[in-house]
Amino acid sequence: MYPIIRLAKEFIVHRNAGALSLGDTHVSKITCMPWDIDVFMEMNNGRVLTLFDLGRFILFKRLGIMKEMKARKWTGTIAGTAIRYRRRITLFQRLELRSRVLGWDDRFTYVEQSLWRGDECCAHAVLRTALTAGRGIIPPRECAEALGLPTASPELPDWVQAWSKAERERPWPPMQDAVALQKAA
Repeated sequence: MYPIIRLAKEFIVHRNAGALSLGDTHVSKITCMPWDIDVFMEMNNGRVLTLFDLGRFILFKRLGIMKEMKARKWTGTIAGTAIRYRRRITLFQRLELRSRVLGWDDRFTYVEQSLWRGDECCAHAVLRTALTAGRGIIPPRECAEALGLPTASPELPDWVQAWSKAERERPWPPMQDAVALQKAA
């Protein structure tokens, strides 16, 4: 179930947090609760992604994006995620959730998020996000202009550009070659 109470708590805790500038990091405090645990007695990998949602909501609020989304009737979506899980997160461990916008290309905005236990990174992700309206994906440059930001993106890290290139080359829909081979057999 989606953690609505946690989301509400995040909005309450950060209601007076100052505005962020592009590239600034939003930090939330998270505790691994019993409902976050899977059968292996660690935080479920899907829950990590859901907690990243909470960090992005507050990040976007503090950047002024949520206000523009509401005014323009835009919605947000995730178009892809690359994630690394490196350390187990167990019951009642306290974590820092860090979120920041890295930049954008012609279609997507790239958000970096991570979960930290002290000086140790437990999980790290980069997400391709987009704002949409009835006409489809809104170009990030248009979104930046609406927010009063420069329309040119900050330089994306090489590894993000490589991931984006790999995603453009990835076949869609997937596994069509496997389906064709099965039909031929």
